[in-house]
Amino acid sequence: MNNVSPSGPTGGSLTHTGNSRPSAGDSLTGTVFVLVHGAWHSSAHWAPTQRALTGLGVASVAVDLPGHGTEAPLPTGYLRPGQPGLLTEKSQAAAVTMDDCADAVLAVLRQVRHHRDVVLVAHSAGGGPASLAAERAPELVDRIVYLSAFVPGGRPRFSDYIDAPENATALGQGLTLGDPQALGAIRINPLSPDPAYVELLRQTHYQDTPADRFDRWRSLLSTDLPLAVVGSPVTVTPARWGRIPRTFLRCADDHALPPAVQDLMITEADRAAPARPFTVRTLPGSHSPFAARPRELASALVR
Repeated sequence: MNNVSPSGPTGGSLTHTGNSRPSAGDSLTGTVFVLVHGAWHSSAHWAPTQRALTGLGVASVAVDLPGHGTEAPLPTGYLRPGQPGLLTEKSQAAAVTMDDCADAVLAVLRQVRHHRDVVLVAHSAGGGPASLAAERAPELVDRIVYLSAFVPGGRPRFSDYIDAPENATALGQGLTLGDPQALGAIRINPLSPDPAYVELLRQTHYQDTPADRFDRWRSLLSTDLPLAVVGSPVTVTPARWGRIPRTFLRCADDHALPPAVQDLMITEADRAAPARPFTVRTLPGSHSPFAARPRELASALVR
């Protein structure tokens, strides 16, 4: 089951399930942001940003993609002393598909369509499911925002950009445990007792978050990213995904997805869907501004 975390002054039950924009007679409640997390993250990581959005008078809903969040399956030894089997136990999330992830996003988009404007926000690997959802139902999305996120406009797989020369300076290669093909997932160890491993995790995703605060953030991470999220192709078209206004929020000091590869995705997407080129804005700091500067991120989203 996928968790959603509503926030904002509009409150109430999210009951609208139509596939098109509400009619003039419907009750419209302004803008709602649908927030899609990245690899190993969850809806919980958006909480400070949601509080900031609420303070700005905007509603938001955060999605848990399959294999993530409080109900994510963990390796059986993960929370036990010595973490037995962590390197070899097959992931219980190995069967998760890109379609599963897109369906989770679509379910929330259908719930919130009673709002006047629906802004879909994707972080990092969440760009794949968000883009596929938008391609399948563009009438449910008024704008899509990529926060240092995968954009499939030019190349269909996130791994196509991860392996690109422009991504050569990215950190994090030493974080992966075991054999991803055998595990069915890209596995990390957020609760590692190794200080060097923990510091590499921080430097990769949260280098501008103090170490003592990062301990709390990493405790919320899942261990397994289903391989489908990075390896499955996402096909988007100019006529559907490409008709949605889109914004890219660049992270200027991103160690996980460096600015060079962010710019590559923007350029290739604009070439593939030139009718609606990206509006591009740059945020200071790391791959995870929702941790280091959530108020600034909320303001950028509202702008």
